[in-house]
Amino acid sequence: MMKKFHTIVFSIILILTCLTTASCASEEAGVKVRPPAVAGMFYPVAADELRQMVGTLLKNASGLEAPGKIRALVSPHAGYVYSGIVAAAGYRQIDPATMTVILLGPSHRAPLMGASIAEVKAYRTPLGDVPLARLALKLRRSPHFGCVAEAHQGEHSLEVQLPFLQVMLKGFEIVPILTGGADPKALAAALAPYIGEDTLVVASSDLSHYHSYETAVSLDRICIRAIAGRRFSDMPHCEACGKEAVLTLMHIAGIKGWHGISIDYKNSGDTAGGKGRVVGYASIAFVEGKEMTREMKETLPTEVRKALLKLARSAIEAKLLGGAKVWRPEAASPLLSAERGGFVTLHKRSRLRGCIGTIEPVSSLVECVESNAQNAAFHDPRFPPVSAEELSEIDIEISVLTAPKRLSFKDAEDLKRQLQPYVHGVILSRGVHRSTFLPQVWEQLPDKERFLEHLCLKGGMSPTAWQDSDTKVEVYEAEVFGEDDFK
Repeated sequence: MMKKFHTIVFSIILILTCLTTASCASEEAGVKVRPPAVAGMFYPVAADELRQMVGTLLKNASGLEAPGKIRALVSPHAGYVYSGIVAAAGYRQIDPATMTVILLGPSHRAPLMGASIAEVKAYRTPLGDVPLARLALKLRRSPHFGCVAEAHQGEHSLEVQLPFLQVMLKGFEIVPILTGGADPKALAAALAPYIGEDTLVVASSDLSHYHSYETAVSLDRICIRAIAGRRFSDMPHCEACGKEAVLTLMHIAGIKGWHGISIDYKNSGDTAGGKGRVVGYASIAFVEGKEMTREMKETLPTEVRKALLKLARSAIEAKLLGGAKVWRPEAASPLLSAERGGFVTLHKRSRLRGCIGTIEPVSSLVECVESNAQNAAFHDPRFPPVSAEELSEIDIEISVLTAPKRLSFKDAEDLKRQLQPYVHGVILSRGVHRSTFLPQVWEQLPDKERFLEHLCLKGGMSPTAWQDSDTKVEVYEAEVFGEDDFK
């Protein structure tokens, strides 16, 4: 009942806003094309120069290759000299058969109380006009949408996406949506039925603003992990000017079963500015679940996952209380008694607070989780022991591993081809040195070379040791679940 009331009130406010501020029906009645607002500032005003610049960005962009058809992107919207190379990393991989692009972005210059779709026939850039899809008119007449003309007039968040789309696609149409004070979950529910196989969804957003380089990287890492993993509980810690648009896309991804992949990340300190006060940019793709390459299936039912998480917290609490009894599952499930490797990871306010695990399957899953929960809380050398006062702020995550398998590779390029980001955990062994990264670390280090270099350094090896045939490389997969999944 309250949701219905909220929707009615929201619709009335949006209608009144359209009637009282730059009414789409009156002031824009004669406007057929929305002219470019930031050509010559955010990107070149000359068509040839713009096409050449976009082409160069697409050619030079790097980042992770998406493991399947990209259905949606989170893409930055700063000037091209700052964020263009990051945007290009995602756009160069979109399906050229895309016919409709739903653009979601923030209104920077005009207040909104909902979602607004401009009442124009097309958006114009130096590369030509991009027509609005018939869907735009249909949505504008529905309860969750309306139009506030002044919000679109000088807004750049949607406009800067268009030249990349114009170079990559032919004959496409757009649904340009600006948000402000909208309900992301309601917008997602309204949009999801209209998203077909030839539809791309783009959420326009930059990340943290005007922190030091090191602080920005740390903050943006939390945000990228939250977006790609659809961790809604972490989103309050995410600095993003287009957060509503991003949240809407995250809800759509949940409805559609898409999986998030971090394609590229840079900030203005990496591209065209100093490192004192930077702005963060990420390209994050969502791909169809059926195209994700993954051998390991989810083998642990919900009740077993909940039991293991309860066990992990109980093990930590018992240690804090000086030898109190640990709660253990009563049912002798074969899944719980099976020998498995596993890690327990602790987060506090979305930041790592401890992580210890056992790679090889040398003990039962119950024993593995109990011992590693206590080790992560009290014996991770990178952190002080967890205190009783902070336990309520700790979120627990468990990774249950498959048995490691050795990779045979001819050279460095062959090794990189075999690695599956976000799927493979990797173990490097060389003499007395050994180190591993869980599959979740790909979210922070999506580039394969950087991933392997950091893994070498973690194990006290040369950063290029992964390229040497004397280095043993093993991979495993992980079934990951946490307390956040059941809140």
